[in-house]
Amino acid sequence: MILVYIILFTLIGSILSLFGSLFLLLKQKITEDFSQKLISFAAGALIATAFLDLLPEAAELKEGPQIFLFSLLGFVSFFFAEKYIRLFHYHHGHGEKPSTLLVLAGDGIHNFVDGVAIAVAFLVSIPLGIVTTIAVASHEIPQEIADMGVLLANGLPKARALIFNFLSAITALIGAIAAFLLAGKLEGYLYIFLAVAAGHFIYIAASDLIPELHEKSRGKRDIGSILIFVLGILTIYLSSLIFEG
Repeated sequence: MILVYIILFTLIGSILSLFGSLFLLLKQKITEDFSQKLISFAAGALIATAFLDLLPEAAELKEGPQIFLFSLLGFVSFFFAEKYIRLFHYHHGHGEKPSTLLVLAGDGIHNFVDGVAIAVAFLVSIPLGIVTTIAVASHEIPQEIADMGVLLANGLPKARALIFNFLSAITALIGAIAAFLLAGKLEGYLYIFLAVAAGHFIYIAASDLIPELHEKSRGKRDIGSILIFVLGILTIYLSSLIFEG
């Protein structure tokens, strides 16, 4: 039964992100505006999921300061991955034009990690899995829209760009199933994966999403982004109360 939940919700997240890419092909201006709003929501959702769900659940599974060490490890590891390997969340629009292969490789690996995070969350509890899926989907949609934009800018035909985006999205399902199949061996170490996932979420929000929000709103009062950011936090908080209740 848990496997069904894992596959279903991982697919939901992947399909939603692909719809964002597809909509970009049809309504680029509307999609870009919506994507910016979703970035605000995703930043709040990721921060809230890390601090209100993943870390508390990890603390219930393992007492002691180890969870914070592994959370820090997750944060730092993704920093090095982005800084030196450039495989996670390349920065679009800052004078860089990543190759098509780099975009697809980075997106595929990132989706794989997201799939693992979703599966591990469901292995702990169904409510945690649902909340984690919401957080993952909220930041995957703007990421996939950005990926599609870069692929098209690199001269890739629309049909091929959509196919490649679909293939990279499937890696989330591969990561989720792999985590489930290894569940027996991971059972005693689930707290580690939860803590690392929390560090991952904090890194994405703090280093990628929030700086982009500041950049977009520089020199003007952007109350809307602030409210949507808070809405992301409240959504995760209320979702936790509802699903756990």
